[in-house]
Amino acid sequence: MNFLTVEGLGAGYGSRAVLRGVDLSLEAGSLVGLLGANGSGKTTLLKAICGILPHTGRCVLEGTPLESLRPRELALRCGYIPQRSGIDIDISVLDVVLMGFNPRLGLLQRPTAGMRAAGADALARVGLAGREEENYRQLSEGQRQLCILARTLAAGAGLLLLDEPESALDLRHRTRMLALLRRWVQTGRRGALAALHDPGLALNGCDRLLVLADGRVQAVLDPAADSLDRMEAALSALYGPVSLQRCRSRGGTEQIVLLKEPEPPGPGEGR
Repeated sequence: MNFLTVEGLGAGYGSRAVLRGVDLSLEAGSLVGLLGANGSGKTTLLKAICGILPHTGRCVLEGTPLESLRPRELALRCGYIPQRSGIDIDISVLDVVLMGFNPRLGLLQRPTAGMRAAGADALARVGLAGREEENYRQLSEGQRQLCILARTLAAGAGLLLLDEPESALDLRHRTRMLALLRRWVQTGRRGALAALHDPGLALNGCDRLLVLADGRVQAVLDPAADSLDRMEAALSALYGPVSLQRCRSRGGTEQIVLLKEPEPPGPGEGR
């Protein structure tokens, strides 16, 4: 049985349909990247799965339809990280992380010492050790993203849905974040679906890639096993002509390098 199965999902905004019959699956222990052009519905898909947007079809997590869960139960099982946190008040970094425990707390109940320790540990894992008492608003945009990631990791949900979590991070932190997620999903029954802006990062950091276009998943790619020709065709449909090469780093690690190829001349353009 798949960890997560999405069947016939449709969603949109008002009368405008964005997704039409999306089908996908995610196995436990896997980090799956979601690629698509701007406006293809990546954010819409993530919001629909976690119940933020109404939708048709169904999303089943370990045999349980997510649509049947109450908001608190859903938050315990599914963590969502948006592109922007929406937090614009003076609050400590640790208190932001402790928000992730709200579904486990009763009315007016304060986080326990164990929760505070787990929050500090999560901050250390994302590279923010020692920043617990700093003002969240004074962090850089990239550090804020890492803080929200720590909040979600500490909360203990088995499914993570991440919306371009690398967009404000530099190269070093992008690769570290993907490596952290890879380690996280491999511990216990966990899985993550991440909409990624950088296809090169996705090719080297994810177990599988879903290519979203025209309201549906158009291709499922396995970077470790698929031919370069197949992946080039799928990615060129999104980004225009690209070429891929398998290379090895100085340490011997194989990586896929993506190169943007020149666009063919349009009508009336010079040869």
